[in-house]
Amino acid sequence: MCGIVGIVQKDNCFTELYDALIMLQHRGQDAAGITICEGGNLHSRKSKGFVREVFTQRHFERLKGNCGIGHVRYPTAGGNSKEYAQPMYVNSPYGISLAHNGNLSNTKALAAELFSSDLRHISTDSDSEVLLNILAHEISKNNEKKPTPETLFKAVESTFKRCEGSINVVSIITGHGLLAFRDRYGIRPLSLGSRTNADGKKEYMISSESAAFSSSNYDLERDINPGEAIFISNTGEIHTQICSDSTTLTPCLFEYVYFARPDSVIDGVSVYQARQNMGIKLAEKIKKNIPDDDIDVVIPIPESSITSGTKVAECLNKEVIYGFVKNRYIGRTFIMPEQDMRRRSVRRKLNPINDEFKDKSVLLVDDSIVRGTTMKEIVAMCYKAGAKKVSVASSSAEVRFPNVYGIDMPAKSELIASDRSQEEIKDFIGCDNLVYQDLSDLVDSVTELNSELDGVENSIFTGTYPTDITDEYLEYLENKRKSISS
Repeated sequence: MCGIVGIVQKDNCFTELYDALIMLQHRGQDAAGITICEGGNLHSRKSKGFVREVFTQRHFERLKGNCGIGHVRYPTAGGNSKEYAQPMYVNSPYGISLAHNGNLSNTKALAAELFSSDLRHISTDSDSEVLLNILAHEISKNNEKKPTPETLFKAVESTFKRCEGSINVVSIITGHGLLAFRDRYGIRPLSLGSRTNADGKKEYMISSESAAFSSSNYDLERDINPGEAIFISNTGEIHTQICSDSTTLTPCLFEYVYFARPDSVIDGVSVYQARQNMGIKLAEKIKKNIPDDDIDVVIPIPESSITSGTKVAECLNKEVIYGFVKNRYIGRTFIMPEQDMRRRSVRRKLNPINDEFKDKSVLLVDDSIVRGTTMKEIVAMCYKAGAKKVSVASSSAEVRFPNVYGIDMPAKSELIASDRSQEEIKDFIGCDNLVYQDLSDLVDSVTELNSELDGVENSIFTGTYPTDITDEYLEYLENKRKSISS
């Protein structure tokens, strides 16, 4: 999972890009980068680390220009070293800098194709570098000194035809403007914001999440449609076009469960309201499956479970207790690149308030149980703090299948629910009771908030992928993930 942002405005945009990346930091903590265009020159800074670590005052002074893009990354495809940080750059045509959120499922075939037919060499195994070179090659076909919006949209259309997977992009065409596009399924979120400057002219920001707009007084205009490309010239003229023949609006269900900020609105659905719905529906199932005497208090696991967990407590007429203190200087354990790192970080990240557990039967509410190792550690903490009984409820359904669209859960063998029954999962975690949200209720929690959705992308729960995913590709991801974890 990554976060991307692009801006075209009258004045220098480094501050707005920096602030937006801070708001998107939850989407990636491995690396950060910003590229800004000043006339015909690009100024860039990218490195491993948090946004506040990568950028200093000297970068504020050096990175000048009114058109720029930014990226926060955690590794889902490619390596984990500095050269994989984005935005990435290719010098022909025009000089193109690109930031990508998503994952290509035909990267190896495209890389071979680029070398044999397009005469382009790929220096890393990053799918984003492949995507950048595909786009650059398609733009170069018209051999224009100045690209028109029509040329750029035609190139995006061809890029969609060649690339399989989830493709959300913001890119700079040096000296000309900002080009952004969203894949034809709308799997990853991408929104358009605007504000009016002192001259009465519109300025634009494109971001993975709408929450990033508020930090710079931008307002959400709309979500970018599936298959839509947007070109904003350096002077602020905006052009849009749908660049795919067949599109569906099926956003990733896990965005609403875990990844997105609660103050974001994705495809017309408030993430906060969706999580409240999850809590209401989960509470109804808890009533049927956990004895009332087994629950004295409800304790949500911070942060993304707070909204649904509080609603669970309200519906059960139980006291909600915030029994864990979160260390805000530890990153999100789910998106750490190695499982051993995630395990070690749990106890540094969460610390129980013993008085809230002692001699009580507690119900823990978490957004999801993916690998199970984190919840196992948390349950052990509860018992050590003096809890009589520990029950666990997950706001999401069982995660059974690998994700191939930009979420770091590619190895099926790592997923606790892939080959275990619920009783076996309960024994592994070490809790007294375990309840998962029904998938139908999870889907309804989102879709009932916007009737215009065509559905949701929920392959991690069902194993049904909207794009062509082969068994060979899944096996490749499995082996690659095992090599990273070992």
